[in-house]
Amino acid sequence: MPHRLWIALNSILIVLSVIYIWFFRPHDSSLVITAQFLSQMAMILFLVNINMYFVFLVIRKSSVRQVKIRLAKFSRVMMKWHIPIAITATTIIAGHAAINLYEIAPVIGYSNLKLVSGYLAMAVLSLTLAAGYLRHKKSSGFRRKFHLITAMAFFLVFFIHMFIPI
Repeated sequence: MPHRLWIALNSILIVLSVIYIWFFRPHDSSLVITAQFLSQMAMILFLVNINMYFVFLVIRKSSVRQVKIRLAKFSRVMMKWHIPIAITATTIIAGHAAINLYEIAPVIGYSNLKLVSGYLAMAVLSLTLAAGYLRHKKSSGFRRKFHLITAMAFFLVFFIHMFIPI
């Protein structure tokens, strides 16, 4: 049952971001529209990766054996894609940032709260990627927790950044 709630929350987040970006933040510039589209794609990819934590949580906490088996098989497949998804999403978000720094920043100022939150999100994302790289090279309990904490911090900062108006 909790997994249905989590799927619903993810779906609601995606729908809210689509509504917010495309209906409340429309732009005339094709470059800015491209940046908005890139942010949507990256958000979905980051959500896929962040949700791996919750898949593992359900595996640990569930008392239903069939659920554990099904999720374990699913997680084996998904973990092979975790790093490529992270690299792809980071590349996409870098394109989003570059377009916005070129097109929007000169208009609203480089110290605008929206941009500052984007800088913070990129810094926390860099920390998350570094933690993930270290974990990939040599896994330990500390490295696993550090990667998890930085990933959740990134999600929080990115979520705040997404809904800060320009």
